[in-house]
Amino acid sequence: MDCEMIHYDFEPTYIDPKSSYSIQDKVSNYLDNEIERFVQLETDLMNLDFLDQEAILGLDETVENTTLMAAAAAGEEILHDEEIEKEGLEGYNLTDLLLKGAEAIETENWILVSSVVTKLNNLLSDQENGENPIGRLALYFTEGLIYKSLDFPELLEDTFGGKSNNAFSAFQMLQELSPYVKFAHFTANQAILEATRGHNEVHVIDFDIMEGIQWPSLMVDLAATEGASLRITAIVTDQRNLGNIQQTRIRLQEFADSINLPFNFDHIFMTKDIGFEGVEVGNTVIANCMLHQLHMPHRDSSLVKTFLKGIRKLCPKIVILVEEELFNLDKVPSMSYVEFFREALHHYAAVSDSLQSGFCGGYKLAIKIIEREFLRTRILDSVKQFPCEQNEYPVLDGFKPIPISSCNVTQAKFLVSLFRGNYWVQNEHRRLALCWKSRPLITASIWVPKF
Repeated sequence: MDCEMIHYDFEPTYIDPKSSYSIQDKVSNYLDNEIERFVQLETDLMNLDFLDQEAILGLDETVENTTLMAAAAAGEEILHDEEIEKEGLEGYNLTDLLLKGAEAIETENWILVSSVVTKLNNLLSDQENGENPIGRLALYFTEGLIYKSLDFPELLEDTFGGKSNNAFSAFQMLQELSPYVKFAHFTANQAILEATRGHNEVHVIDFDIMEGIQWPSLMVDLAATEGASLRITAIVTDQRNLGNIQQTRIRLQEFADSINLPFNFDHIFMTKDIGFEGVEVGNTVIANCMLHQLHMPHRDSSLVKTFLKGIRKLCPKIVILVEEELFNLDKVPSMSYVEFFREALHHYAAVSDSLQSGFCGGYKLAIKIIEREFLRTRILDSVKQFPCEQNEYPVLDGFKPIPISSCNVTQAKFLVSLFRGNYWVQNEHRRLALCWKSRPLITASIWVPKF
C-alpha cells in the first residue's frame, strides 16, 4: 500500500470538547454536508477508473481456479457423480452442503469432505460466481473448508497474504458507504476523551494501528484542549510490517505538527511469549484493542492473549475492546467447530447483505471488489483458524465492563443514521453494538481495572 495514497479525512469530529462532549450542535450542519458528500461519492463511483481493471478481469475465474488448486495441492481425488450419490449429498442445498462439510471436518472424515467440496464446486461453477452474492459467499466458505482440511499454511499465505492494488480503494468504499469502520473508531475515541478529561498527557497503546486512520479525529479534539499531548505506542507482531508502521508514524507526526499538537510515536515488538517488558508509561494509559474487523488481517489468539495479559500489568485507565461479534470473547470458547461454522454463515451473510445496501444502482463491480479484498479473506481466516487451543484463548481477567455513556450512544445512533439500510445501534449489557436487521455485526465495550 503506497503511503502517499493515505489521507486523513478527520472531519467530521462528532465530539466538541467545548460543549461537554456533545454532538447536538453539529448534527444539522454535518447532516447537510454528509448528504452532499455521499451524492458526490456515488457520482464518482459510477466511474470506477481508479480500480485496477486488469486485476478485476477474470476475478471470478481466479477464485474458482484457486479453489481447484487448493484441492489439487491436498492430493484429493475428484469424485465421480456416482461416488457423490453414495455419500447421500444429492438432496442438499448450498447451506446444507456447507454444514455437512463442517461436520465432516469436525469428525475428520476427509473422504466426505472431498465429496462435499466436489459437489459444491459443481453447483457453484454453474453460477460462474457471477451476480448472486449468496453464490459468492458459498464459494468463499467452500474455499475455507478446503484450506481447513489442508496442512499447507504457506499456500494460504502465498495466495491470500498480500495486498492487491485495489486494497485501499476497497477500504475507501467500505469506509464511505458503511458505518462499519467509523462506528469502531468514533466510539473508541469518544470513550478516550471521556476517560482522559482533566488529564493532559494521553498515552494510547494500540494493538493494531495499521495506517492510523483512527487517530486524526482524536488528535483534533485533543489539540483544542490547552496543554494536551498524545503519545501512541504501536504493537508490532511481524517485523515485516515495520516499514508500514514507520510510514504511519510519519503521517501522524506530520498531521500533529499541522494542528500544533505535541505528539510522540513509538512501537514495541510482541510475540506470544514477549509482551510489554521495559515499556515506560505515563499516568493516563489507554489500551485500544480492535479485533477481527472486516478490513483487518487475522491476529493469532495467542497474541491477543499476550496483549491483554500485558496490559493488565500497566494498569490502564480503560481498555477499549471492539470485536467482530462472530469472535465474541464471551461465547466463542464454548462452541464446537460446526456451531461456529453455522454462526459464521449467518454472520457473514448479514455482513454481505449490509454491504449490498450501500451500493444502489450499478455498483456491482464495487461490491465485488470489497468482497474480494475483505469479506473473502475474513471468511477464509475464520473458517481455517477456529478453534484455537483453549489455553490460548484471550480473556480480560482483572477488568470489568462499565456502561457506555449516553453521549457515546447518541453519537453512534447519529452516525448510523447517515447510512442506507437497516443499520441500528443496540446498547445492552454494557456493550454497544452496530447491528444489521436483527444481528449484531461488531460490538464495542469499555473495561476498567477491578482494583
